[in-house]
Amino acid sequence: MSTATLPQPAVLRDEPPSRFRIAARRLALGPTTAPRWERPALWALILLSGVLYIWNLAISGYANSFYSAAVQAGSTNWEAFFFGSSDAANSITVDKPPASLWIMELSVRLFGLSSWSILLPEALMGVATVFLVYVIVRRHFSAGAALLAGGALALTPVAVMMFRFNNPDAMLLLLMTLAVYLTLRGIESGRIRWVIWAGVVVGFGFLTKQLQAFVILPELAAVYFFAAPVRWRARLGHLLAAVGGVVVGAGWWVAIVSLWPASSRPYIGGSQNNSFLELTFGYNGFGRLTGNETGSVTGGTTTAGAGSWGSTGLTRLFGSDIGGQITWLLPAALIVMVGALVLMGRRHRIDVRRATLLLFATWLVVTGLVFSFAGGIFHPYYTVALAAPLAGTLAIGATTLWKARARWWPRIVLAAASLTTAVWSWVLLERATGWLPWLKVVVVVASVLGAGLLLVLPLIRRRARALAAATVSLMLVGGLLGPLAYSIETATTAHTGSIPSAGPTVSGGMGGFGGGGGRGGFGGGGFAGRPGAGAGTGTGTGTGTGTPPGGFGGTAPGGTATGGGTATGGTATGGGTAAGGRMGGGGLFGRTSTVSSSLKKLLLADSSDYTWVAAAIGSDTAATYQLATEESVMPVGGFNGSDPSPTLAQFKAYVAKGEIHYFIGGSVGRSNGGSDASSAISAWVTANFASQTVGGVTVYDLTSTVSQ
Repeated sequence: MSTATLPQPAVLRDEPPSRFRIAARRLALGPTTAPRWERPALWALILLSGVLYIWNLAISGYANSFYSAAVQAGSTNWEAFFFGSSDAANSITVDKPPASLWIMELSVRLFGLSSWSILLPEALMGVATVFLVYVIVRRHFSAGAALLAGGALALTPVAVMMFRFNNPDAMLLLLMTLAVYLTLRGIESGRIRWVIWAGVVVGFGFLTKQLQAFVILPELAAVYFFAAPVRWRARLGHLLAAVGGVVVGAGWWVAIVSLWPASSRPYIGGSQNNSFLELTFGYNGFGRLTGNETGSVTGGTTTAGAGSWGSTGLTRLFGSDIGGQITWLLPAALIVMVGALVLMGRRHRIDVRRATLLLFATWLVVTGLVFSFAGGIFHPYYTVALAAPLAGTLAIGATTLWKARARWWPRIVLAAASLTTAVWSWVLLERATGWLPWLKVVVVVASVLGAGLLLVLPLIRRRARALAAATVSLMLVGGLLGPLAYSIETATTAHTGSIPSAGPTVSGGMGGFGGGGGRGGFGGGGFAGRPGAGAGTGTGTGTGTGTPPGGFGGTAPGGTATGGGTATGGTATGGGTAAGGRMGGGGLFGRTSTVSSSLKKLLLADSSDYTWVAAAIGSDTAATYQLATEESVMPVGGFNGSDPSPTLAQFKAYVAKGEIHYFIGGSVGRSNGGSDASSAISAWVTANFASQTVGGVTVYDLTSTVSQ
């Protein structure tokens, strides 16, 4: 019996009648047979993903040193592990919940502290996510559709970037994909346990990146309520139980932190009043949508037009900074999504094939709209959250239309999607001036030939199967060659700092705030772009005195920037570049400069006599020295140097007790309404303690006052 002619049940009770259950079971059946080539193809997909994500993984060093320092701390102290502290002495937490840190810290406890042990969990999460997308699609679609979904995800440049990096996004994407799988199982069976587990997983996603995990909740709830094979009251009850799962998955940790006496736990980084709830709903919550993020670097914009984090609006994802990260197949996915939904329009409500497409499609559209109009902090790598739904939507939509290719309009829709991909790939490759100029020609030729063959396939009787295979091959080459090249470029290049970016340097991309071209550089230890094409200057070394956004001023406390490189596509102000991304005085971009042997020796001298071997403004700055010494370094002011942790009075008390040995020079101004305690501390130290220059860095001995 076809899904279009399934009989409507006469009566719906809490337990579906047998006829209704049988119909649902038929709809829920996965493929009963598998082609002989499927398993080798699946292993090839897993191997490809593993190579892209794991090969030469240590090339990026500690990647985002902000999180790597927290991992180092949590691997040596269980309290730091639980709270997600930046340092093992538990002065302040990172500005996110600690779930993603837990996995890395366990890896470090097992293998020891190294770049490889920190980054391997993210790479394995990437392989698991690719496999999970394959499994979700394969339950109700062909092997080709499932492999296409997994392959499209594996070759998404921003996914390759983030599965080789230690930001929380890799774990968040895995958890959200798992929630989709569990929701689909609930839709198949109508059993409450599946949606409860989906809720628990989303709750754990909250402990990974807070409210961003909840973006998927409305889509999961809506599709489940629409398609689950039970009466509507039961569906509603299941969803309420799922909410309970979310509360359990996230609430246990939140409750412990909220009830724990503030005086005996680390300060909640990213908040202005030591409150996890403020962090959740402010800096990491609605502030990301409105731009009202107290204590962050400068806010964004809620209207179309240029802002500190780029323009907002429907075209945002296609801009120079973001387009090459995620959008190669986005236009095609939207086109085939509409076509496939039209084909599935008359199917029964409980049809799980349509439900699977709806799960991916609503996830893609809603998340894309949120990113497009978010007025607060927004970085290109956030778009990795679109990678799995984009891959699933594209694969299901394209293969559904392909099966209906005997009809004229599905062929036209597929051909339009292929040609649109070719045109957009040309645009994206043109932005990478001078990089593989032949590639866009191959992409366009393959796509045009594939679309042409597709349109005439029904007219050709001889060797129809061979021509169909050639059509598919050409369309795959046209669609995937561009992102494949970007992904290889990403996997073979070191990435450090807090704002990694996939692919080669592009014209018109982010050259730093105030810089016009590609990933150029900030003066004074700013964001250093990789060598590549594009206009502009910015070579050399030096400390510089540039002022990044948010009022960060002063000389970069790390001394001479290392790593060289030419800032492309924009003029580096203040002189000096840094390896992979730095910002003077802490701040937004992770620091990856090396610490001189003489400075390291100084910090380690009598280190066991102090709670913190040093204090430095901003978590990124402190992280550099903590990773070099593997001793606690106090990050004054947290990530941006704008948290009131510690206050000047608290800092003075620490110094009076002899708990901090050195203070590393540099200052950070008040940022977007945040606390100016770090500036007050810096001024007090400068006025009262003796200084020396070691390895190009100004260091103040907090056990020796100026009068001494």
